Amino acid sequence: MTTRRTAIAGMVTALMLGLTAAGTAAPATVEQTPGEPYKRTELYFGGSRPDGSPITPADFEVFLDKEVTPAFPDGLTWLEAHGQWMGGKEDSYVLILLYPYDKREANREIEEIRTDYKTQFQQQSVLRADSVERVSF
Repeated sequence: MTTRRTAIAGMVTALMLGLTAAGTAAPATVEQTPGEPYKRTELYFGGSRPDGSPITPADFEVFLDKEVTPAFPDGLTWLEAHGQWMGGKEDSYVLILLYPYDKREANREIEEIRTDYKTQFQQQSVLRADSVERVSF
């Protein structure tokens, strides 16, 4: 009986010490990422016309200069890419736009860019993906 009581007391003591230690452990620190929340829009542009002729990087740069830069003069990033659409592979272009939440006209301007590209280069679609990022300059 004494051995049993001693064992139980030992287990209770161990549990209490464990709970006390867990309760006094330093909280994990959460590091704040620098920057401000910005909207991010990625646009994916097909790089071939319906007849198979390419939309060259020079063609795309002219489009950027005329249609995109006036709407987003603070900056943008574009990349040459390779993709698949509707069962076919083609070269493509990815445009990355980062802009503040208070740029109210951004959505309208982005939709105009998509429409203009589809019209100018006879495209079925321009993929749009939106997210929120933390941005620091």
